[in-house]
This record gives sequence, structure tokens and C-alpha cells, in this order.
Amino acid sequence: MPLSSPYKDLHIYYIEGIPEPGSIDFDKDFIGNWQEDGYSFLFFSTPADDEVNRLVFRQPQLTLIDVYTMSYEEWQGGKPGPITIGGFLIVPPWCSSIDKAPEGMEKIILDPGVVFGTGMHPTTRDCLEAVKRLCYKEKIETAIDIGTGTGLLAIAAVSMGCRHVVAVDVNFLAAKTAKRNAFLNGMKREISVIQGQAEDFIDKPADLVIANIHYDVMKNLVKKKYFQTKKYFILSGLLKSQAREIDGMLNDLSLTMLNRLEHDGIWYTFCGRTGCERT
Repeated sequence: MPLSSPYKDLHIYYIEGIPEPGSIDFDKDFIGNWQEDGYSFLFFSTPADDEVNRLVFRQPQLTLIDVYTMSYEEWQGGKPGPITIGGFLIVPPWCSSIDKAPEGMEKIILDPGVVFGTGMHPTTRDCLEAVKRLCYKEKIETAIDIGTGTGLLAIAAVSMGCRHVVAVDVNFLAAKTAKRNAFLNGMKREISVIQGQAEDFIDKPADLVIANIHYDVMKNLVKKKYFQTKKYFILSGLLKSQAREIDGMLNDLSLTMLNRLEHDGIWYTFCGRTGCERT
């Protein structure tokens, strides 16, 4: 395993439009394509001006907007390293000298690649704490992790005894990263990673639904009747005004709130029980 970050520098090409399926065929220095809201971010470990210009020239729906070069640490907001969050020791694979977590903690190997979700964001931290508390007190056998990102929360749930987790992300690069992290933690059987829309999976049977996602997606999920068929929920990624709206929606559904986690009065996380006895 590498002893330092996987990339020295990132070369990022910001493109308006989505490349045609199967049209991206770059060399080994291509890291991946992050697609969101009609835009693409092509990541390379070395400059790829000629390759990207050829791609844009061949596909008139694409427009190269800008090119960024930054270190891997700058992109991730700091050097990913061993961190302790909510009873979990999160270790990147290039820190191979750390064999196990201290007593009472669970070790998670996490390679974020270029996907956000190292555990540093307040909502991720609160979700990890909520997963730890809930799985410690209740029997959670199955879960759905919507907007899984790097797969961190799905891995945390399995490490706490969850038998199977369906991890869903609309972004192909995130799903690919989550699948790799499930493999690194020896959980490829326990975690099924799927690329898809959140709305298409909320109806799947599970004891717990975890959703650290955009407010616009979450409010639609909470309205669906299948949301209440889950025994428990962890909802996060909410700013103050958004949390107020979701809290009101949950109250209207007569659900039981177990924990409300707040970070600096900015980010909010809800953990609760629906009252459903079986899924």
C-alpha cells in the first residue's frame, strides 16, 4: 500500500454538459468523472489538455469552462489521515502501520479518492455518532444508506453489527469509490453498492434508513409512504431553516425523535423511530 496520499496533484477539467456514454476512454492517469446537475468534472493525475480538448471537439454538447490544478490535500480540505470520530478510527489505506483500533473503537479503512466524505464534515461526524448510538442500543439488521458517497456510513453500520446495507448514490464515481471501500473493509458481501436515484430505493425493506443528502431530495423522501415502513431513520445534511421544515414534517407523521444533533447552530441531524414493528 502507498505510504502517502494517492495523488500528488489533481488536474480538474470543469465542463458544461455530460459526455456521451462510453465516450470517455483516457489513459491510466484518468481518475474519474464527477457528474452533477448537467456538469462534469474530469479528474486526472497529470495534465490532459489535449485529450480533453479532443473530447469537447467531438461532442458539441460539451463546453470546457475552466481548468484547475491543486494538490490532493487542497481538494479534500486537508490531508486525509487517521481520525477518531464517534467511536470509529478512520484510517486511509496508505497508513498501513495502524493495524487495529484501540479497545472499544471500530477501525474503518477509507480511501476517499476524489469523492467528498472523509468524515471531516460536521454532518458526517454526527451521522457516525448517531449510527454508533442506535446500533449499540437497538438490533439493526438491515439498512439503506442513501447518498452514500465514500460508503463511510454504510461501513460504520456493518461494523456495528448490521447484517446488510444497500448503499445508493446517484453519482457513478461515488458508487465506484464506495464499492472499493466496502472491499477494503472486507464487506463486499454485506454492502451492496448501487448507482441510482434515492427515490427508487426508499421503498426497499430495511430496519434503518440513513440519508445525509440535499434538502430537496430529503423532503421528497420523507413524504413517501415507504419512509414510515423503516423502523428507524437518521437524516442529516440540513441547515437550520431546512431542519425546521423537516422537523415539522416528521412531527406531522407522529414519529418519535430519539436524538437531535446540532453543530454550531448550522448543521442538524435527526435520529428517530417510526413505530413500525416490521419492514
